Amino acid sequence: MQNLKEEPQLANLRAPRPEDGASVHGLVANCPPLDGNSMYCNLLQCTHFSDTCVAAELDGELVGFVSGYIPPATPNVFFCWQMAVGEKARGQGLAKRMLREILQREHCAQVSFLETTITESNEASWAVFQSLAKDLNCELSSSVMFDRERHFNGEHATEMLVRLGPFVPRQKN
Repeated sequence: MQNLKEEPQLANLRAPRPEDGASVHGLVANCPPLDGNSMYCNLLQCTHFSDTCVAAELDGELVGFVSGYIPPATPNVFFCWQMAVGEKARGQGLAKRMLREILQREHCAQVSFLETTITESNEASWAVFQSLAKDLNCELSSSVMFDRERHFNGEHATEMLVRLGPFVPRQKN
């Protein structure tokens, strides 16, 4: 009998709930090199920013989370604050699925640019955003946003501002 490889089960994507705050906190802590936030910050992400964040659940466990927001001064930009994918769900394209889920929401109907910051050494994040730019058929550019010495007092790697766009905003139904 042939041994068939079982297809990976896809995580369910949904808006986060306040009860997810502690799980988000734990997930981020288990996803180096991500910077941890306070649990209170994660609770705010799961409440005040739930329209622009997404939780990924697999078998009742939080395995992915993307947090972001639309800056008040630039309503056509979605800023991705943080992206975490737990070990159980890696290698399945979950990070890009979560980003696309957010961009398809009514709340992002006017968004035509995506921005985030990435350290130069974070190859996994660069790969996700390069792939997403290709899927969205748009340009990807980068420049220094927060410099190691000037902004982080030498205690954190330089964060590059990565900008994707323009792309076609979500179409209203």
